[in-house]
Amino acid sequence: MSGLGAPPQSAIPAPLLDAASRPYRSAGWFAYHFARGKLKGDPVYAAILSLGLLQGRCRVLDLGCGQGLLTAWLRAAECCYNGGTWPYAWPPAPRSVSMLGIELMIGDVERARRALGPDAPVLHGDIRTAAFGQADAVVILDVLHYMGAATQHEILERVRAALPADGLLLLRVGDADGGLRFRYGQWIDKLVMKLRGHGWVRTHTRSLPQWRGLLQQCGFASAVVPMSMGTPFANFLLVARPA
Repeated sequence: MSGLGAPPQSAIPAPLLDAASRPYRSAGWFAYHFARGKLKGDPVYAAILSLGLLQGRCRVLDLGCGQGLLTAWLRAAECCYNGGTWPYAWPPAPRSVSMLGIELMIGDVERARRALGPDAPVLHGDIRTAAFGQADAVVILDVLHYMGAATQHEILERVRAALPADGLLLLRVGDADGGLRFRYGQWIDKLVMKLRGHGWVRTHTRSLPQWRGLLQQCGFASAVVPMSMGTPFANFLLVARPA
């Protein structure tokens, strides 16, 4: 696998954005505005739908899920799939998806549960030690660089063990060879963590070829999707399947 190319450029439908962010009103001002801004400005959510990446995946595990935005996004997309029709130019939204998220930050877990309901599939846990169970797809967005090199390898090996032979991993990473765009993204990342009370976090980054090499070591073949559209960051989505 090499590259899938950039996802189609199309505006996020306003009804879909409204439906995905609306539940966070019950979780407070910050939760709502963060959800709406992230879902609108981060190209990965539109890409997951526009490329049909989770179609046919019944069990999805979201590692480092934050306040459960991917769950809210997929729920909203399924709701917009009305009467067997999908009103947008993207492929039909995935349906009947069973989501499970694992998140270390208790504040994010609480916001997810207030927004998505008391039975929200968001567990408070550390992905370095939490049991993954079995899944058809695993999603890790902007999380692995907070782990040391050895831990990154261990987590990906555990992800591989959790997936069937036709499973899928969606891994969003920054490219350490991305120059100023990468350095800017790192600075923003660390500033946000500092403002959220986590101090100056240490990150363990890799170039894009190094990330793909790590995936190969852990039993995956990967394709690359550019994921910086409309942002100043050097991000890529690695679409990986068991080799």
